[in-house]
Amino acid sequence: MGVRDSQFLRMVDRLAEVDRAQARDYTSFSVRGKRFGYYWPRTKTVGLKQTLSEQLALVAERPDTFEVQFTAGGFGWVVVYLQRIEADELTELVYEAWRLSAPEQLAEENPLR
Repeated sequence: MGVRDSQFLRMVDRLAEVDRAQARDYTSFSVRGKRFGYYWPRTKTVGLKQTLSEQLALVAERPDTFEVQFTAGGFGWVVVYLQRIEADELTELVYEAWRLSAPEQLAEENPLR
């Protein structure tokens, strides 16, 4: 179990029109100027945009894997521990985070593969 950093980055690379911004301690990911994720290599964690209900459900079901990061603009962000999640589940969460930020037409043109 667990996802390597390189696997996570490949998941992001498969999404359409993703821009990366490198800061000192993390990388952020956006689609057409709207942020949907973060990656912290030191802690091997990612932050992903989700709906508020999904944020609460993930944290309640598996607090060892997910934690509340913050809420903003009607969305709930979750921290995901890469070493505690399977690749298929993370792929879905990354896509959902991207989809919540992407324009509707772009999301329709790029369904989850």
